[in-house]
Amino acid sequence: MNVKKTSKIYPWVVVALLWGVALLNYMDRQMLSTMKDAMQVDIVELQSATNFGWLMAIFLYIYGFMSPVSGIIADRLNRKWLIVGSLFVWSAVTYLMGVATTFSQVFWLRALMGVSEALYIPAGLSLIADYHSEKTRSLAVGIHMTGLYTGQAVGGFGATVAAAYSWHTTFHWFGIIGIAYAVVLMFFLRDKKTAETADRPLRQPKEPVGVSLKSLLGNVAFWVILLYFAAPSLPGWATKNWLPTLFSENLDMPMSQAGPLSTITIAVSSFVGVILGGVLSDRWVQKNLRGRVYTGAIGLGLTIPSLLLLGYGHSIAAVVGAGLLFGIGYGMFDANNMPILCQFVPARQRATAYGIMNMVGVFAGAFITSLLGRWGDGGNLGAGFAMLAVVVAVALCVQLYSLRPKTDRQE
Repeated sequence: MNVKKTSKIYPWVVVALLWGVALLNYMDRQMLSTMKDAMQVDIVELQSATNFGWLMAIFLYIYGFMSPVSGIIADRLNRKWLIVGSLFVWSAVTYLMGVATTFSQVFWLRALMGVSEALYIPAGLSLIADYHSEKTRSLAVGIHMTGLYTGQAVGGFGATVAAAYSWHTTFHWFGIIGIAYAVVLMFFLRDKKTAETADRPLRQPKEPVGVSLKSLLGNVAFWVILLYFAAPSLPGWATKNWLPTLFSENLDMPMSQAGPLSTITIAVSSFVGVILGGVLSDRWVQKNLRGRVYTGAIGLGLTIPSLLLLGYGHSIAAVVGAGLLFGIGYGMFDANNMPILCQFVPARQRATAYGIMNMVGVFAGAFITSLLGRWGDGGNLGAGFAMLAVVVAVALCVQLYSLRPKTDRQE
C-alpha cells in the first residue's frame, strides 16, 4: 500500500482504535453502579447508600480535578503512550476491583480509576482533531463519541454477567480485556506530532505551562465555549442520573421497565445525533465557517422543547418522543465541541482547553445531580428538568452572538 493511500486511511484507523478505548473508558466506570447488590453480599459496607454514594462521588471529584491536569500533560507528552498507559492502569484497577475484599480497598481503587480515566479524553480527542481535516473532523469526533455511549450501555450489563458468574469474575475479565487492548494500541497507534517530526533531530520546545494557561484564559472565545459546553452538561448529566426516575414517575411505570426504556431511548437517539451532526457540520463548514457553530446550535435548540416535554409530559408518546429528541440534539452538540474548539484554540492548547471544559462539565453534573435529588424529594423533579431549558436557551443565544470563527483550524 503506498504512503498516500495509507495517509488517507490511517486517520480512520485512529478513530477505530480510540473507539475501543472510549468504550472501555465508560464501560469500566459504569459497571460498579450496576453491581452494588452483588458486591454488598461480600462487602457489607456497600449496604449503606451513603457509603455507595461516596464511592461514586470520589470518582467524579478526582476525575473532574484531574481533567485540566491531564489536558496539560497531553499537550506536552506523546499522546500515544499517555493513552496506552491510561488504559493499562484503569484496566488493571478494574481487575483489582475483583480482588478487593474491603470497602477501603474499593474506595481507593475507585479514586485511582478517576485519575487514570481522566488522562484519556483530552488526549484522545485532540489526537483525532489533529488527524482529521475540516472535511471529516466532526464526523470523526461523533463516531468516537458513539464508543462512549456504547460503553455506557455495555457497562449496564455488569450485573447480568455478575449474576451468571460472580462480581469478582466480571471485574477480572473486563480488566484483562482492557490490558490486552492496551498491548494492541502499543503496536498500531501513532501520535501525529511524533509521526510528523520523526525525521527532525530536535523538537521545538514546549510553551511553559503558565504562559500557555495565561494565553488560553485570555481568549474570550474560550470562555464562551466553556459556557456553551457547561450549560448543556447540566441536562446531559441530569438525563444520565435521573431520567429513569423521571420516566418512572411521569409514566407511573415500575423502575424495571422505566430504566431500560429511558437508557435505550437516549443511547439510540444520541447515536443518530452524533452521526447526523458530524456529517452536517463537515459539509456546512466548507461553505460557511460558522457551519459547526450553527450545527451545534441546532442540536442545542432541539433539547429545549425536549426538556419541557420531559418535565411536564405524562403520556408515553410525549416522554419517549422528548427523550428521542433530546438524544438527537445532544448528540449533534456533542459531535461538534472539539471541532468548534479547534476554530478558536491553537493545536498546542487543545487538550488543555478540553481538559478544563471536561472539569467544568463534570462538576456541573455533580451539582445538578444533587440539586435534582432535592427537587425530587419535594416532588418537583419534572419542573427541574423543564427549568434546565432556560439555561440551555441562554447559552445558545450567547454562542450564536459571540462565536464567529475566522478559520476552521487554529494552528
